[in-house]
Amino acid sequence: MTALDLSDRGLTSVPALPPDLTRLDLYKNALTEVPASLWSLTGLRVLNLAANRISALPPGISALESVHTLDLAHNSFDSLPDELGDLAGLTEYLYVSDNRLTAFPPAWCRLGRLRYLGCTDNRLTSLPADLSGFASLRELRLYRNELTALPESIGALGALRELHLRGNGLASLPSSIGSLSELRQLDLRENALVSLPASITQLSKLDKLDLRWNKHFREPAWLRDFEEAGCMVLR
Repeated sequence: MTALDLSDRGLTSVPALPPDLTRLDLYKNALTEVPASLWSLTGLRVLNLAANRISALPPGISALESVHTLDLAHNSFDSLPDELGDLAGLTEYLYVSDNRLTAFPPAWCRLGRLRYLGCTDNRLTSLPADLSGFASLRELRLYRNELTALPESIGALGALRELHLRGNGLASLPSSIGSLSELRQLDLRENALVSLPASITQLSKLDKLDLRWNKHFREPAWLRDFEEAGCMVLR
């Protein structure tokens, strides 16, 4: 057996597991902790622990060197270990949405091959100063947090195609955002934006810019020209 689906079974503990698993789905149970025995499953490629009641993740997770998809969403984490940044095999998805996270560990920026990061519906107030380690990131979802600013290093995410920032407290964006040459979608709904940097006009592949529900936003003169050039702008 290489795949085991134990979703929605009302489990309060993890049973004995086959040692050769490559996929383990424990979604929507009543787990409150992760047993150390899980870290012996070094062949795991997909681990789904979403929608449980887990509040702490042991640093032993760094043993799962083959995991390419890790889902920790919809739990009770107020922090997660730096060791997540040691998961060199984490190339596809990391979901940590709908927890109680207040900090984004800089150590996660070592995930240089990760393509998708979902960290929505938390309590983040800031991002690490240096995001350049996320060299392969294509989609970054940070909506419904408490961010008031983005670091200049956001412009180093050269592979990024979608950036979702709805429901934060952003009043402005760094000019470096114009360096996101692969960006297709930029969602800025429900923020506190007053203006936009003119560098956004450099985003030649941007096809959707969502600015709705920014009450004090003053539309720059260049925005209509940008729209006429092919970008759908939602106001």
